[in-house]
Amino acid sequence: MKKSQIAVGVIVALGVVWTGGSWYTGKQLEGRIADMVTQANAQMASTAPEAGIQLAYQDYQRGVFSSHLQMVVKPADGAKSSWLKPGQTVVLDEKVSHGPFPLASLKTFNLAPAMATVETVLVNNEASKPLFDLAKGQSPFDISTRISYSGDTRSDIALKPLNYEKGDEKVAFSGGEFQLDADQQGNVFALTGEAESGVINAVNEYNQKVQLTFNNLKTEGNSKLASFNERVGSQKLTLDKLAIAVEGKELAVMEGTTFDAKADLSKDGKTIDSSLDYTLNSLKLQGQDLGSGKLALKVGQIDGQAWHQFSQQYNGQVQALLAQPDIMQDPALYQQKVTEAFLAAAPLLLKGEPVITVAPLSWKNSKGESSFNLSLFLKDPAAASGEPKTLADEIDRSVKSLDSKLVIPMDMATELMTQVARLEGYQQADAEKLASQQVKGLAAMGQMFRITTQQDNNIQASLQYSNGQVTLNGDKMPLADFAGMFGVPDIAVPVPQGEPAPEQPQVAPLQPEDAPN
Repeated sequence: MKKSQIAVGVIVALGVVWTGGSWYTGKQLEGRIADMVTQANAQMASTAPEAGIQLAYQDYQRGVFSSHLQMVVKPADGAKSSWLKPGQTVVLDEKVSHGPFPLASLKTFNLAPAMATVETVLVNNEASKPLFDLAKGQSPFDISTRISYSGDTRSDIALKPLNYEKGDEKVAFSGGEFQLDADQQGNVFALTGEAESGVINAVNEYNQKVQLTFNNLKTEGNSKLASFNERVGSQKLTLDKLAIAVEGKELAVMEGTTFDAKADLSKDGKTIDSSLDYTLNSLKLQGQDLGSGKLALKVGQIDGQAWHQFSQQYNGQVQALLAQPDIMQDPALYQQKVTEAFLAAAPLLLKGEPVITVAPLSWKNSKGESSFNLSLFLKDPAAASGEPKTLADEIDRSVKSLDSKLVIPMDMATELMTQVARLEGYQQADAEKLASQQVKGLAAMGQMFRITTQQDNNIQASLQYSNGQVTLNGDKMPLADFAGMFGVPDIAVPVPQGEPAPEQPQVAPLQPEDAPN
């Protein structure tokens, strides 16, 4: 047999295998889509019930080497409220290349076997038309997704450059590149990406031209679903510059912003240790350099099941609020109800007796750095017995101990207040004089009321609490005496609902003339 005939036979055989494999994986993918949609809807119902949306697919057309379908985001069945209007949909057009060697992957010389690759664009309809207007009639993004035989996915998301102008309104965006990795169940995912720049011009309620710009946005993060059905992971975001201008005059500039948040499981998988680190390298208001700041916050020992119960209760109450038109039409009332819902559910978070640490919250300028440090150990009030009869009883049900310290260099505070005075229109000399008077007056008042002390040209304060005893700047006293300094009475036994409260004993607050010299 001639070599050419053998080669043709091999090619034909490979073609048969490839065709059969593509047909099989295309059919297999069709079965997976329904599962993927079901999982996505379960995730949205669990983590974002207030969205009131669900995912579906339509117009599935399966071929040998490729298929076509549309994914549809629409209001959820039976939802009382939704991010989308009734009858409104967001439609994604999906072109699928079947494995084991998807043609779309071969174009990019990716020869690794895969179940399929999917090219996704947004469909222009009533809901998406504003985005198409910004993108000059094109889909504002392209998504290329590679689906492995295990069901894991990797999506390359390309945000298109935008350039839209209409009167005083303008949107300019450089575009961005992001990558999303997810496992088959949607329990684990990771997102990285960056966008170079963006500009938004608009007119505010005072008919002033406002411009918002940003430069070099980067993000990276990961998330996984814990056993108690809540997510843990990390997220880091950096932004080189964010600027706001009004009527062509620079109002505020933030440079070197970093936001780094983490939530890790303990070794037994039952509690969460979380942290938040925030850094701002420079803040300028109307050209005045106000300095830089940072925050390092840690919250440890959050009980996972309690966190899930808190989320369920709080989200359920918010969802109920969204279904009440009279509340939704009043922003102030809505915010009040949301706050009440949060406070009602918050005691659940104390079940694991969490520890809160701030080390530090600080602000720095050319004259020094102020800092605040806090360590707060909490208790589960549900474990307490009996009814609280005093303020100390009430506090001790939730607080195990507290230790805090504040240090403000007077030179630093004077420099900061000088810059604030300059913003208010004072000339430099007058601003320095006013700032000096304000800081010295604040220091004197703090000493007068025994709230702060002054040492080494620093305003200082320290506060410790444990078992009903307060130590304020080295002076130890019962909590009732400390509360009395601010006119807060000791509480009586709680009264059952519907009965009038007994008259509270009055404790006279500390007067300036009573303060030690």
